[in-house]
Order: sequence, then structure tokens, then C-alpha cells
Amino acid sequence: MLAMRLVALVLFVLGSPTMIAAIDPLRISRQCLVVVAPNWDAKTGVLRAFERKSSRSDWQTRGPAVPVVLGKKGLAWGRGLIRLNASPQKIEGDNKAPAGIFRLGPAFGYARKPAARWIKLAYLPLTKETEGIDDPRSRYYNKLVDRSKVAKVDWRSSEQMLRDDILYKWGVVVAHNPAGTPGAGSCIFLHVWKNFGSATAGCTAMPERDLVNLLRWLDPAANPLLVQMPRHEYEAVRAKFQLPAAP
Repeated sequence: MLAMRLVALVLFVLGSPTMIAAIDPLRISRQCLVVVAPNWDAKTGVLRAFERKSSRSDWQTRGPAVPVVLGKKGLAWGRGLIRLNASPQKIEGDNKAPAGIFRLGPAFGYARKPAARWIKLAYLPLTKETEGIDDPRSRYYNKLVDRSKVAKVDWRSSEQMLRDDILYKWGVVVAHNPAGTPGAGSCIFLHVWKNFGSATAGCTAMPERDLVNLLRWLDPAANPLLVQMPRHEYEAVRAKFQLPAAP
């Protein structure tokens, strides 16, 4: 995700309300994370980072391929920079990772800001009051909020972001459903995995060392994007959107 607008009492909105910017973000992006899965039902995939010097340059690989785990129920088309009316479509609670093309950022983690200065993306230090709102009826749906600063809590369902494990030790917000359409899915992240056998509720997770390497590299000035799809879908749109070769 690129620009995150601050809302009163809200730390970060999970995405920008604009689905497609005036200047094509695909054209101006110089950093791209590509995740491909074998099929729609796959719980695992492969991530590869790509970079280029300009929109006229060819994509070049950066670093090795990274194993990732996806949703427990596979993938479904999400709401990002491209919208497809094809099935399956992601909905709240479906345990599917969103497929599509998405902005990235901000980053978040357990470390305080001084200890995360090496991260170029905007950074949100998590506290015991930080919650990810997944209640479609809430005005804060698909947002990370500081509960202590909300005058009237209107949600009945949320996720405590400061966990007692390492899953959110480091993370990056994926701008799925940036308009906050109720029921279309919420709180999608790149984060640390438990292990290769533990699929997620819809996020994309990986080994901590690999996520840290990505966080050192990701630069908001390069307009980083996540492209995530089953392999056959990726190959069908790769030429149209001038995407890198699939890992």
C-alpha cells in the first residue's frame, strides 16, 4: 500500500480509498513481490522479489525464491489495483488469501520506532491497544486502531495485534479492500510464519529472516506492489500488465 491517510483516532487505514491512481501504479512501480501458487486451493506458494531502475527497464530478480504459506482455504480474487468479476471472490472469514495486485505498506511490528529506523516504509509500533478491526458493521472495518483513543467502540470482532508469539513481530499491510467495503475481507498482511505447515486466515506468511530482508529493501519511493495469483492466472495477465516472469 502506498499513502496511508490518518483518520481521527485511527493509526492507519489499510489502504487508500482510490482503487486506481491517476498515474498507473503498475507503470511507475520499481519494486514488485510476486507470489504464485499451484492452483486456487493451494495453501503454499513461492515469493520472488523483482526490481527495475525505471518503468522502461526490464525487471530483475533480487534475492532467492522464498517459500510462503497462504490461506487455509487457498486464494480468491481480492480488491486491489485490478478488479475481476470472476470467481472465486474473497469475502470476510473465508480463510482465503487475496489474489490480485496490491499496494504495500505501512510496516508494523513489536519493536519501538527507534529500533525500526532501518525500515523505509512508514512504520507502526504495535501496542496492547492496537487492534485490527474485522467487524463489517464497524466504521473502523479494515483498519488498525488504537482502542484507547476511540471514544465509542462500535466493533464486536477484532484481532489483538500485539501477540504472545512471533507472527506479527514484523509485518507489512497489504492494501486489499482499501475502500473498506463491508464483508469484502480485512486485515491482510505479510507476516512471519509459524512454520511451513501452518496456513493462515488469509495472509501471506514466510520465515522471519526473509521478511526482514524484504523490509530492509522495500522503499515507498519505488511504489512497491504485491502480485499474488495462481500460476495459470498470473501467466494469463503477465504480458498485459508487463509483469516479471513467474518464479
